[in-house]
Amino acid sequence: MEEEKEQKYHCKCNSIGGGFFGLGFLGALIYYIQHADTFWAGVLGILKSLVWPVILIYKIMEFLKF
Repeated sequence: MEEEKEQKYHCKCNSIGGGFFGLGFLGALIYYIQHADTFWAGVLGILKSLVWPVILIYKIMEFLKF
């Protein structure tokens, strides 16, 4: 019974990374949509705003030679 209580209240929370991604996504989304001239440029902007953190981390690791 005590083991169940310990497992029930054990939490691993990583909310900072999610918050960073969320704010970055919203900022990039607003930027790309404001600068879109056509509908398809806006769609491409939505896709770019989803993947920009991946590209950023890749470029940083490439710069640091990891």
